[in-house]
Amino acid sequence: MDTSQLLKGVLDLAVLAVLDRADGYGYEVVRGLRAAGLEEVGDASVYGTLRRLYNAGLLTSYVVPSEEGPHRKYYSVNAPGRERLREMVKTWRAFAETMEGLVGAA
Repeated sequence: MDTSQLLKGVLDLAVLAVLDRADGYGYEVVRGLRAAGLEEVGDASVYGTLRRLYNAGLLTSYVVPSEEGPHRKYYSVNAPGRERLREMVKTWRAFAETMEGLVGAA
């Protein structure tokens, strides 16, 4: 099964969940998603999601100097982002339970 369409529908949730554990810069978020099992997630998709979540007021950002290259822009989940994450988790759990009821006997 091609999971790319499923991933598009839950990327906001996944990115917020990674950042809720610890602040991170773009590629660090990509690595966190891949380490969690979402190996097919694209860098550009994650960077776009970070910008969109930031512009929606769900993330804050700060810059940290790096001795190994350009400064890194770190993102963190703020209070509205945590509230959105809680709502999304609740929705996800209800959806997953419904799907399990449909396919559990298959």
